[in-house]
Amino acid sequence: MAADNAEGKSEVLTNIQCRVLRLISPGPPNVLKGCAYEGKSKLGFLMGPDFLSRIAGKVIIDFGCGEGADAVEMAGKGAKCVIGIDVRTDVLQAAREKALAAGVQDTCRFASSTKELADTIVSVDAFEHFADPAGVLAAMDTLLLPAGEVLICFGPTWYHPLGGHLFSVFPWAHLVFSEEALIRWRSAFKTDGATRFSEVAGGLNQMTIARFEKLVAASPLKFASFELVPISKLRSYHNRLTREFTTAIVRCRLVKRR
Repeated sequence: MAADNAEGKSEVLTNIQCRVLRLISPGPPNVLKGCAYEGKSKLGFLMGPDFLSRIAGKVIIDFGCGEGADAVEMAGKGAKCVIGIDVRTDVLQAAREKALAAGVQDTCRFASSTKELADTIVSVDAFEHFADPAGVLAAMDTLLLPAGEVLICFGPTWYHPLGGHLFSVFPWAHLVFSEEALIRWRSAFKTDGATRFSEVAGGLNQMTIARFEKLVAASPLKFASFELVPISKLRSYHNRLTREFTTAIVRCRLVKRR
């Protein structure tokens, strides 16, 4: 009886939260559209101005390549070969079409896996989406040449104001409302049947900065550099204690443990 009452109260609360969400945002919010990169190279903006010159003549793996824009750009900037890896077959086809349109189809290819070893493995805006991030780090190690490097940049992390991505109908909304309410709200305009954050298109693994550090510490790779780029408007509040809430992106370089 007590369990039934608790379940009933939970359902009532979920319904109330869902109604509030639909009042605030009847459809998907307009967040994380990438407008910061308009007129710029996204890779240059995120990875640093010298990044594209460093990949010239190298074999690159783009881990979590999505629709291939970054892989195509790297191929066009002089990489010897770029292999885009993603588990979603629909985005791989879109990526192949991008490579063909850009005329880099001979040096840029896309697949769900590869056995080719790389000088550099790149992962951009993907680590907050991987279903098995520990497995991804292990796979990166097996695909990396001994003197190679892994360059990772991702965000927003889970405690960022918009860390819920689509679910961030306002800053930190994904922390205020329950997962059940947010998923139910989303079902009004998404019909993929997702019942958890991890099941939405692209996945959402609730990655935090602390969790990422622990994953790397337990992996065959280690940090050669690690940088937390603060949210510009919260820069003056960014420190060790507030970093989970005030960091815009995580940027790091990993190498093999010797």
